[in-house]
Amino acid sequence: MANQRSTFMGPRLRRLRRELGLTQSVMAGDLEVSPSYIALIERNHRPMSADLLIRLAETYSLDIAAFAGAEDDTLAQLEAALADPVFSDLGIGKDDIRDLTATNPALSEAVAALYQRYRTSQTMMMERRASTNSDIPDPLEEAREFIAKARNYFPSLDTGGEEIARALKSSGPSLFEAMRKRFKDKHALTLRVLPADVMVGAYRRHDRHRNQIAISETLDQASRVFQAALQLVLLEQGKILDEVVTAASFQSDAGRRLTRAALANYAAAAVIFPYEQFHQSAEELKYDIEALSRRFGASFEQVCHRLTTLQRPDKEGIPFFFLSIDAAGNVSKRFSGGVFPFARYGGSCALWNIHEAFRTPRKIITQTIQLPDGETYFSLSRTVHGGEGGFNAPKAERAIALGCEIKHADKLVYADSLILSAAEPTPIGVTCKLCSRLACAARAHPPLERRLIIDEHRRMATPFSFAFD
Repeated sequence: MANQRSTFMGPRLRRLRRELGLTQSVMAGDLEVSPSYIALIERNHRPMSADLLIRLAETYSLDIAAFAGAEDDTLAQLEAALADPVFSDLGIGKDDIRDLTATNPALSEAVAALYQRYRTSQTMMMERRASTNSDIPDPLEEAREFIAKARNYFPSLDTGGEEIARALKSSGPSLFEAMRKRFKDKHALTLRVLPADVMVGAYRRHDRHRNQIAISETLDQASRVFQAALQLVLLEQGKILDEVVTAASFQSDAGRRLTRAALANYAAAAVIFPYEQFHQSAEELKYDIEALSRRFGASFEQVCHRLTTLQRPDKEGIPFFFLSIDAAGNVSKRFSGGVFPFARYGGSCALWNIHEAFRTPRKIITQTIQLPDGETYFSLSRTVHGGEGGFNAPKAERAIALGCEIKHADKLVYADSLILSAAEPTPIGVTCKLCSRLACAARAHPPLERRLIIDEHRRMATPFSFAFD
């Protein structure tokens, strides 16, 4: 079937004839066939015979392989274009794409070219938004700045979380079962764990039609508990979330909505890790993240997130900063804790061992780091996984770093074996473009405040040479 179909080359023959400026009669004369036969071939009512294809190539000096394969190039471009998620709801299949390419290659090429223009414009727009001089509000940065100004501490959400946690404490054998009972008794909702094919790519869904909260079985137990807690606070603490967000001003509605979603996650953590209980446990266990994970039935990353929120004046924890990156160095989450000057845009320093964590999955590695201004910090890094649901299921691997000023390091179990006063810190920068260190072989960009020196007769050990003034 496929071979038979490939011999119908009507649109390609019509396009070739038009490119050569020939009528059907003139081409028919050149090929020694009737004009009606050319017309039938162009309308795909007749296949292109091998004999005619050879005659066509000889007459017009064509590359047979290129002429016969022209559809394949257009087909591949069109398949790539229509695979974009923007077309996912249209139900366009490969047969539809092949039909369009076969019957109208010119239109197929136009669609592929239009998509390339679209992708180029999207890339240019994102690059403009990434510029610090852009006037376009960045919703993600708006949310990050709001949380940073509050030092990632929201007392009303902590109080609300503690109240819910106390109510759940005696309601079931586990936190998840206790929340199942609360959903049923207080909201007339059934909490269910459903297969991935039923969830259609979602981790959590509030199904108002069936009066149920559905959680994907692809999630591990810690993530199921978190998603259930998140839905619970959305139902019970919506007013508090609105009050916190309304008290601030945002340039964009997306920034406001993103901040509200971040606060809902904070509130869910406050249910799983009630402030006083979690703070006491953190101090008792010397901030041993894995021990805290086991005690609260939570994930490593969930504990790290919660540790950055311990800012209650009467029971303040260590002021941590937090960073999450993927293997390409893209920053997905960051929180400065008011002590670490993360760059607004760009990646992290290549000398920070958060990047080395990918070489030793699930193993905690520590490092003492120092910025150009002399500020010294203690950090620990480890990889975490997300998205796993079974064999060959897609997963996302990230590395996270949790750190604090060196003066707090002696309170951490991770520094017990170190003589902090003798530890030689690794010199790092915030990001290459903002780093003033001169002798750095890992530099990827020259610093913005330095003047580049281009000397083709001298090659320095560092990637760039720049003036000291």
